[in-house]
Amino acid sequence: MNYQETLSWMFNQLPMFQTQGKTALNNKLDKTIAFAEHLGNPERKFKTLHIAGTNGKGSSSSMLASVLQEAGYKVGLYTSPHLKDFRERIKINGEEISEDYVVNFIAKHKPFLEEHHLSFFEMTVGLAFDYFAYEKVDIGVIEVGLGGRLDSTNIILPEVSLITNISKDHTDILGDTLPKIAFEKSGIIKPNTPVVISEYQSETAAVFEKRAQEESAPITFAHTLQTTLTTDLKGYYQTRNIKGVLAVLQVLINKGWAISNENIKNGLQHVVRNTNLKGRWQTLATHPTIVCDTGHNIGGLTYVIEQLQKQTYTHLHIVVGFVKEKDVKGVLPLFPIEATYYFCSPNIARGLNTNTLEAIATEQGLKGKAYPSVQEALTAAKAAALPTDFIFVGGSTFVVAEVV
Repeated sequence: MNYQETLSWMFNQLPMFQTQGKTALNNKLDKTIAFAEHLGNPERKFKTLHIAGTNGKGSSSSMLASVLQEAGYKVGLYTSPHLKDFRERIKINGEEISEDYVVNFIAKHKPFLEEHHLSFFEMTVGLAFDYFAYEKVDIGVIEVGLGGRLDSTNIILPEVSLITNISKDHTDILGDTLPKIAFEKSGIIKPNTPVVISEYQSETAAVFEKRAQEESAPITFAHTLQTTLTTDLKGYYQTRNIKGVLAVLQVLINKGWAISNENIKNGLQHVVRNTNLKGRWQTLATHPTIVCDTGHNIGGLTYVIEQLQKQTYTHLHIVVGFVKEKDVKGVLPLFPIEATYYFCSPNIARGLNTNTLEAIATEQGLKGKAYPSVQEALTAAKAAALPTDFIFVGGSTFVVAEVV
């Protein structure tokens, strides 16, 4: 199989949350562990950081990778989902894994993958760990896919664990309260391994403290940390992420990692250049200003809407779409009534029907029109906007994927 055929096999034959949602999940780690053993346990051959959280884990992972790169380390970065190409998930010092490595890995292990019916997540995690070990990275920054306790990444023994923020998302899988969701995230806390919590939330703090105590894991709540450092990732919500990142870096420094203040400052300022991260309050055009952001749940969208309200413009246009399992009735009240809306659906099986979205939004007083595709919605917004207007594109990672 060539690269495209290999991807088709991975995407179509095996369950994948990105397209199927909850039915793609295998709530056990036994297959991941078996595959890791089959590969010779590559995850034990390099140091790691493990990052979980409802919002901010992708940005925090990329900040950490960027700082470590600035410090001269060879850094593996595993994140999800991808926006354009599968290879975005697996990078070393900002360079994506090669097509050949993906093709050869799947070809070599296809009999095992088929025999054991591994999920898309499980095989991708195995691929990332195998690649990082083969390339002899100094450290791998590993972002949790979903939850934590039963996530395929949760077979590593990291230098530090980081949990960013807890908000309601994937409630059908992780639980319908913040403490239940926090319990799943707390599953990445390992014995005698420091854990950092970026944001203090009264509803979840006790969950993390209990788990940390059970595991004899030193715990740090980073919200009290004072800093003037900034990042090239736009969005005021990044100030919360920075605190967690700095606390993790301090643990590494205390463990003997050579990271200077200059490395930290430069790493935070060059995240996009060093890791090629996209979709975080990303400016796509000016006159009119067009910005996209992957925030897609109550927590993430609250930050995004607050950021929108700080902008200066003549009129606001919002191109928005969601996936079916999203609590649309819960998130739409966050959106400003004075904007003009362009309702669309991401081009995946999980995309929420555009007319359904328009009907729910209209009930809540949002005015706009439904469009057959993301691109047609954005084209309509551009046609209607003055040079001094502002166009925001978001609601779903998969909507953003179609415009970056």
